[in-house]
Amino acid sequence: MSFWVYILASRRNGTLYVGMTDDLARRVWQHRTGDIPGFTQKYGVKSLVWFEQHETRESAFQRERQIKKWNRAWKLQTIERFNPQWTDLAEQLTP
Repeated sequence: MSFWVYILASRRNGTLYVGMTDDLARRVWQHRTGDIPGFTQKYGVKSLVWFEQHETRESAFQRERQIKKWNRAWKLQTIERFNPQWTDLAEQLTP
């Protein structure tokens, strides 16, 4: 089983959300459809702009906590390095 840490954005340089899951395609779909009430639904954060795979739940959880503590500039730099066009990467996921 794999675990994923991911960043969603409302638009380029917009509102960001950092999360963790064991099923990235399903979780992004839940964010997109508004199945999960809360921050992402309220602010329209639906575009998958960065993700990273982990072998264990613990390492993914630690990485999620680390990234959540980063300042905004570091998160933006990470996205820009991985996905300079801010393409919605969810289109590449297979359920």
